Amino acid sequence: MIVRNPDQRVAVLVDSQNMYYSARNLFNTKVNFKALLKHVVHGRLLVRAIAYVIKAPEGGEKVNFFEALNEAGFEVKEKELTVFLGGAKKGDWDLGIAMDAIRLGNKVDSIVLVTGDGDFCPVVNYLQQSLGCLVEVVAFKHTANRQLIEMADDFTNIEDHKAELLFRPRPAGTRKPKEMPPAMPPVSKPPFKKPYLA
Repeated sequence: MIVRNPDQRVAVLVDSQNMYYSARNLFNTKVNFKALLKHVVHGRLLVRAIAYVIKAPEGGEKVNFFEALNEAGFEVKEKELTVFLGGAKKGDWDLGIAMDAIRLGNKVDSIVLVTGDGDFCPVVNYLQQSLGCLVEVVAFKHTANRQLIEMADDFTNIEDHKAELLFRPRPAGTRKPKEMPPAMPPVSKPPFKKPYLA
């Protein structure tokens, strides 16, 4: 546990892919990134908040997700999904996040890594030992790398704050109800008249 004070300068770096799949696989829901940012900053001085996303060919929902991140207060960095010959796909921001963390390490007091990926362990070690920077890790404990949790100066388990940091999941098989068209007004019929017979 670290001491947080209002004068601390903080940078928040979010591995969006890691958060998206962890929330979906564990709880069938999505992370509320606006609430997450407020929670991890904790009243301190926010220097940068960056969310790293992979841009897949299909747009639609992904575009809305990118816009939601931006509206939540994040600078969004996009990278195209790489598709190799034979159909294999690769898309991650590990190196980019690591480079930004190192660049920002001299400018802030604490780096908040929102990821459970163990590939960041060497970066955490460098930030702490070479730059004297605090490193806070925010992730789902069930999917986070154990060594990453142990190395961090502070660890926030999203699972302990589900009501605040996750959207309420929809029951499986349910969709948002469609709006019904307005009822038609009753049609008035002219009164029935017997035909005149001569």
